[in-house]
Amino acid sequence: MQISKRVSALTPSSTLEITAKAKALKAAGHDVIGLGAGEPDFNTPEHIIEAAYKSLVEGHTKYTPSGGLPELKKSIIRKFKDDQGLDYSSDEIIVCSGAKHALYTLFQATLNENDEVIIPTPFWVSYPEQVKLAGGIPIYIEGKEENSFKITPEQIEASVSGNTKAIIVNSPSNPTGVLYTEEELKAIGEVCIKHDLLIVSDEIYEKLTYGQAKHVSIAEISDELKKQTMIINGVSKSHSMTGWRIGYAAGNVQIIKAMTNLASHSTSNPTTVSQYAAIAAYNGPQEPLEKMRAAFEERLNSFYEKLTAIQGFTCIKPEGAFYVFPNVKEAAKLTGFTSVDDFAKALLEEANVAVVPGSGFGSPDNIRLSYATSPDILDEAVERIARFVKARVHN
Repeated sequence: MQISKRVSALTPSSTLEITAKAKALKAAGHDVIGLGAGEPDFNTPEHIIEAAYKSLVEGHTKYTPSGGLPELKKSIIRKFKDDQGLDYSSDEIIVCSGAKHALYTLFQATLNENDEVIIPTPFWVSYPEQVKLAGGIPIYIEGKEENSFKITPEQIEASVSGNTKAIIVNSPSNPTGVLYTEEELKAIGEVCIKHDLLIVSDEIYEKLTYGQAKHVSIAEISDELKKQTMIINGVSKSHSMTGWRIGYAAGNVQIIKAMTNLASHSTSNPTTVSQYAAIAAYNGPQEPLEKMRAAFEERLNSFYEKLTAIQGFTCIKPEGAFYVFPNVKEAAKLTGFTSVDDFAKALLEEANVAVVPGSGFGSPDNIRLSYATSPDILDEAVERIARFVKARVHN
């Protein structure tokens, strides 16, 4: 049976691939530490689990509207108003089977053949593949490391063509953990308005910021920018609900309607029990979120300090999410590898530490490590990496 060309051309998710390899080695008896997965190690808060169970007992096990439960949309609307001062109506919101599915549905609903989408590098691994699946063409702009991996208005201006349809903004960023300031977003927004670009604002890590860093949505800067922006968010990272698969998009009514029509022919609706869980996530106590955020910040500070002490490692300190993205080109060279990909492969095979090569994110000199795991495991991982580097340098 022949596989379609569009699917055959896909690059597998490097994050899921490295996680699968680590699990396979663990199953074979190897003591592998996996720092590849992008999910909190905390369980979903108890009140959310209880709400899900209650919904099942009460018989909420049937289809819901394709765009999501009205009650959940109300909770999302209230969240936008409380957190960002943004006003949305129910017909400006669609609930999807995760933020990833919201992005996929958005691109399917808005892109035509050969439409171009500007994607800053480093990028989350699924952005370009989803654009290509919708017939679009990814146009990459390098977020230079000396500029904290951020792109500039001048770079956008130079990349816009007659086919440019949209731009993706991800803040806090996966994989770098950096945030755009309000001033930076405003400057980017001015170029987007000038060229009538749809702004796809991925804000899935919105609740996970550290130090003095503050998340700002480009949609809250002005009414004009709000009209240009589709916000993508969800409960996966903020409420430790990755497996529940609830995300959403908010923005232009026509786009939301098109996305809802598409969803009606693909998923029918997001999982019903998960929608009730998401209602509890937004309506219930938020203290578990702060507890998790504070734990991640503590881990970051310790992990970052120890990681950057390793010979050949340099790193911009993240301000959000739960990843560090060090440049290890020098470490790879010192340890006898011609590429960071080979260095990362050896880390897994020889040091039993699974990290994600930066090449999957469009940054071949870097690796991504998740600190969404216990401090003891992080300490052991750093020790293994340090020993690995030290032994090879001295040999």
